[in-house]
Amino acid sequence: MNILGGFADISVGQLVLVGGVALLASVVGGLAGYGTGALMPLVLVPLVGAEPVVPIIAISAIFTNISRFVAYFRYADRRRALIVIGAAMLTTALGAYGYTRLTGAGAALVIGSMLILSVPLRRLARHRDIRIGDTGLGVSAVGYGVVVGGTSGSGVILLSLLMASGLEGAAVIATDAVISVVTGLIKISVFGLAGVLTAQVLAFALLIGAIAIPGAFLAKTFVERMPVHIHTAILDAAVMVGGGVMITSALRP
Repeated sequence: MNILGGFADISVGQLVLVGGVALLASVVGGLAGYGTGALMPLVLVPLVGAEPVVPIIAISAIFTNISRFVAYFRYADRRRALIVIGAAMLTTALGAYGYTRLTGAGAALVIGSMLILSVPLRRLARHRDIRIGDTGLGVSAVGYGVVVGGTSGSGVILLSLLMASGLEGAAVIATDAVISVVTGLIKISVFGLAGVLTAQVLAFALLIGAIAIPGAFLAKTFVERMPVHIHTAILDAAVMVGGGVMITSALRP
């Protein structure tokens, strides 16, 4: 996998564009639980190509998720976080390794379709008072690990799982942040061992991560004043948009 191409001719204006989108993505992520993984590829792929995007976002997400966790610390559900982390650790590593070997357009198409379907299905489950317990959350997290290890923007899957397990509002954002920090560290370790982390990848990741940090705290001021049902609607919209982005990316020639 050649991840060096495309970095040499990036202008200051393009770097400013990347920084601006990073701040926007962080604010969206603070409200919706994700953002960087779905929005940043739209600006990064034309600049650096598709191959280095997942490593760049994996590193920058460490910054955004840590800042998000600090902003929402008191809302985190530690028990559910530990369940997901324990179940997803190995499969996250396997998914990251698979990314260094394979492309995932077909998988992104299937995953994006399922994400879009997950909103009406989750609403139906809520209407019938169907929830997943700790066992269901753990089993689902095994599959989530494979996806998050090798894709960008798959955080919407974790949102759906946490919401189906009974979490709402800021608790979803905080718990998602804890889990994402750990899975991000696993991905970075695998990418490092595979030799896909270059100085250019690190530079872009640090730029995105540093600029995005204030976004979590900006978003927090909105979330704390927002009724739960409105915040849940934003989360549903985030899942739908994320699925659409993944499908569009998979179909793009």
